[in-house]
Amino acid sequence: MVLKLYGNTNGTCTKRVALILHEKKVPFKFYNVDLSKGEQKSPEYLKYQPFGQVPYIDDDGFILYETRAIARYIATKYASQGTQGLIPSDPKSRSLFEQAVSVETSNFDQYASQAVHEIVFNKVFGITPNIEKYNATIKRLSANVEVYEQILSKQKYMVGDNLTLADLFHLPYGTLLAPAGSDLMQKTPNVARWFDDISSRPAWKAVENGVESLAAYN
Repeated sequence: MVLKLYGNTNGTCTKRVALILHEKKVPFKFYNVDLSKGEQKSPEYLKYQPFGQVPYIDDDGFILYETRAIARYIATKYASQGTQGLIPSDPKSRSLFEQAVSVETSNFDQYASQAVHEIVFNKVFGITPNIEKYNATIKRLSANVEVYEQILSKQKYMVGDNLTLADLFHLPYGTLLAPAGSDLMQKTPNVARWFDDISSRPAWKAVENGVESLAAYN
């Protein structure tokens, strides 16, 4: 039975999951959840995602939410197909992978998402951006991206020379920093090289402008 993805077609977290499905060449049926109508808070939806957030998956009756957990599940279940090595297997590399995912969550996503919400998403909903808050967030993120530059001056990706989920997790909010008015992803040479690499991947291009169902891979 085909995997089902419930989320918002333009949602950053929904795109993160769809990106990994494309990387692993997993067909899926997409069900759009209209956030403007509050569908994510409906009693029916809350049966499967009790926090009322998007996305979640239904894999033949197995329900899972939280994007990074879903991504790990997909990469593990479909390890033999699509892009290889998204989760390293040996203990040392796996530990470095978990370290990099923690870095992405705590030192990148936390601040990039705040900046994007302040400028991009607030404008969509007719809310006046708090420029002072935005500038403070970008300042903190900039300091962290300087550390990224140091790391990426010594290796191709966040976990050595092989692409992993830790790299791909940066894409949904990283690609929205420029529309939010920040050049952080292009400001230093190694971060720019790395981000140009991951953001040009076909799997990201397939979801960048909106998530749609994928019937099959050739």
